[in-house]
Amino acid sequence: MTAAVTTATATATATATTVTTAGAAAGAGLPPPAERGATVLPDRVVARVAGRAAHEALAHRWGAAPGRLGLDEPGAEVSVRGGEARIALGVDLPYPVDIAGEARALQDAVARRVADLTGLRVGEVTVTVRRLVPRGAAAGRVR
Repeated sequence: MTAAVTTATATATATATTVTTAGAAAGAGLPPPAERGATVLPDRVVARVAGRAAHEALAHRWGAAPGRLGLDEPGAEVSVRGGEARIALGVDLPYPVDIAGEARALQDAVARRVADLTGLRVGEVTVTVRRLVPRGAAAGRVR
């Protein structure tokens, strides 16, 4: 069974995002933060962070990692422009479930976690539900 909450495609590109580092060591004999340089985060790195954040959020909400529930790992595509990330997630959810409620909770958790870990503003998180998996369905084949 397939359902789509929001379908939006964000193309992951090979561009990099620059995040200015504000070191905790300011005043420790170092030049001001603006003169020290920048940390560059490629889109694919931010996508990995977003995918992991989605994994953690699903595991927290359902009490087990997605793979243990027979769900595929979440996928993420990210586009970053001007210090703002746009994230597109593809997830499987257990069935029955409040799809809209789960999508909202996932959007909030991923946006918060990506912002915390990368320092980027998260402008948009779209969620596409790839599959609904009946609860109790074993992962793989049962012998």
